[in-house]
Amino acid sequence: MNSAPPIHKFVLIGMPGAGKTTVGQKLAQQLGIDFVDTDQLLEQYFGESLQSQLDRLGYLAMRQREEQFVATCALPARAVVATGGSVVYGPSAMNRLKQDGLILYLALSLETVKRRVDNWQQRGFSCAPGQGLQNVYEERLPLYRRYADVTLECDDLTVDEAVEALKKVCNNQSP
Repeated sequence: MNSAPPIHKFVLIGMPGAGKTTVGQKLAQQLGIDFVDTDQLLEQYFGESLQSQLDRLGYLAMRQREEQFVATCALPARAVVATGGSVVYGPSAMNRLKQDGLILYLALSLETVKRRVDNWQQRGFSCAPGQGLQNVYEERLPLYRRYADVTLECDDLTVDEAVEALKKVCNNQSP
């Protein structure tokens, strides 16, 4: 009898402001496993902020850099992994994350994203010049849905409520 491979990573995807880092750190602590933020790894590896890389490279080259980096970087054997919001543009990165990971989509409405992220143009947000937040949201939404194994609607959840909901999912999947 074939059984599904064990889940070793819990990968958080979603728009900026969804709480991937905040929720991810707390979730990892409660599960007793490592926490990794791919944006932080990318900044450390290249020695510059995401915004600086984006300004220098442009959004398409930055997305390619992110995809290649996430597809090949070292990750702990067991971890909660918070990703950059644009990682879903990179099929090889997402395929790598899905190999032994459960993809958890922290879903927000556009209104909530706008309320939570007023500085999106200064935080390494990968989008075409002049592209508005609504357009990026509409562009990414089908990608988040495509890759998600589990979707958690987070508009009305506190950080603790999101962590508790995800902890239940993760505990049901862990080896």
